[in-house]
Amino acid sequence: MPAFVALLRAVNLGPHNKIAMADLRALAEASGLSAVRTLLQSGNLVFQAKHSSATLEKLLEAALAKKAGLTTPVLVRSASEWHALLEANPFPAEAKSDPSHLLVMPLKAKLEKAAVAELARSIVGRERVKLAGQTLYLVYPDGIGESKLTAALIEKKIGVPGTARNWNTAQKIAAALTG
Repeated sequence: MPAFVALLRAVNLGPHNKIAMADLRALAEASGLSAVRTLLQSGNLVFQAKHSSATLEKLLEAALAKKAGLTTPVLVRSASEWHALLEANPFPAEAKSDPSHLLVMPLKAKLEKAAVAELARSIVGRERVKLAGQTLYLVYPDGIGESKLTAALIEKKIGVPGTARNWNTAQKIAAALTG
């Protein structure tokens, strides 16, 4: 069976949208997914299934809402899609020199280039953004915590939900998908 990663958006970051990883694994198994594993506490779920990514997104979003009371976007990528988005990274130097400040942001839908241009115009610091396929790549050379380029601003400008993981986490997900 093919391997997939599901990324839950905005879970376990503050007092809202809390879910224990053991509960997430149990929910995924009860939904018919197999070889289910979680990675870190930020809603990364690796599993095997016979469905398409789009079907799995709907399945997991419905299960989270019904069984855990969580309404949050879920982004699913197959192992080959995940490896392809890592290969497409337009910031290879930053991946080597400062991987914790390089983010990969899979998106729920394709973006128009105009939306990315609008986002780039809204950047007031030294951050950089590029689009490859259905993924945004963001570099935060001065750190993410104080940046004005927030998830809320990004989604407002592009109009499409997504969820970001830093390059280190993205590599750990790749290893879990092949392991």
